[in-house]
This record gives sequence, structure tokens and C-alpha cells, in this order.
Amino acid sequence: MPVFVKKLLTWGSVAFLIYFVAFRPDGAAQMFKTIGGALIAMFQGFGDFLTTLMT
Repeated sequence: MPVFVKKLLTWGSVAFLIYFVAFRPDGAAQMFKTIGGALIAMFQGFGDFLTTLMT
């Protein structure tokens, strides 16, 4: 991927994130809660897998 396109997508994502948090704080908070919950569930599942593997 060309460097210009990568920079454009990165800055566009940052701008969208700032806009989303500024104008839709409730939606942004819910989105971050959902993402955080999914990450916690993934890591907990990975930990359970390793625990089961070691026993």
C-alpha cells in the first residue's frame, strides 16, 4: 500500500474518532465498552485454553 494512502487512512480514522467522540459521546462510550468486553472475553478464553492445556 502506498505511503500516502496509509497516511490518509490513518489521519481520516483519527479525525473520525475525534468527531465521533465530540458529537456522539454516548455512542462512542458504548462502542469502547463493547470493544473492551470483546477483548477481555478473547484473552479470558485464551487463558482458559492455556490453563486446560497445562493440566
